[in-house]
Amino acid sequence: MRRLRGPAAVLATALLLTGCAQSVDPIERLGKKAAEGVRPHAAASGRAHRLWGLTRPLARSPVHPARPLAGHPAAHALPPVIDHVPTRDPVVFLTYDDGAERDPRFVDMVRDLRLPVTLFLTDSVAAPGYGHFARLRALGAGIENHTVDHRAPAGLPYAGQRAEICGQQDRLRARLHVRPRLFRPPYGSYDRTTLRAAAGCGISALVLWRAALTPAGLTYTHGPHRLRPGDVVLVGPDESPGPPLRERTVRVLREVQGRGLTVGRLEDYL
Repeated sequence: MRRLRGPAAVLATALLLTGCAQSVDPIERLGKKAAEGVRPHAAASGRAHRLWGLTRPLARSPVHPARPLAGHPAAHALPPVIDHVPTRDPVVFLTYDDGAERDPRFVDMVRDLRLPVTLFLTDSVAAPGYGHFARLRALGAGIENHTVDHRAPAGLPYAGQRAEICGQQDRLRARLHVRPRLFRPPYGSYDRTTLRAAAGCGISALVLWRAALTPAGLTYTHGPHRLRPGDVVLVGPDESPGPPLRERTVRVLREVQGRGLTVGRLEDYL
């Protein structure tokens, strides 16, 4: 076996010491460019939660086998509309829309807390910063579909709705090498045509939300006015002025912990 010399030997030694030589981290699978700007994981210190304003570590979510909509009808059927996942696991699901806010410190927080998040991206909003979302994807974030131009789908003709949904499927595949299974219609607006168009674009489910963060706190679309296992949470609003995304996320995490819950990966449950 050829002996490494000079900088190559130093790099190999560093990789072995950090365990990266045998890592299967998604950053390595996406490659150097996607990982650019992502600092090494800090959670091993056991104090990462304090850096982000939490009084205790975020509990790890249960190991849940990935069963993408296994209980739903065959592929030719219309996709279900979901705002709550039936589960006894003590988890909720954090979701984010559009992609307007691209705070590098949010990437740090996702990394430090090993926080599962799902991002529903709109091309006309997110396109200038797809590198930011590649870094989040490298940390395990789910990347899903929120249309090309953020038009409210309900009432649009089939061809227009299909262009919005399938067009974003194509863009996300080209830019981030993903083919989303989940779709969130802008403004939560949809009709039967939306379901037909989504199915034709390879979407397995329309994902709405039961809880949403507003300036006044968490609000609920229906049911109990408290978080419960399986809730899909929309962390918003994504607009200025207001606290940055990481601070809004911490606000939700405190509420999650106060209810004895933690955060799960939505794509594992759908």
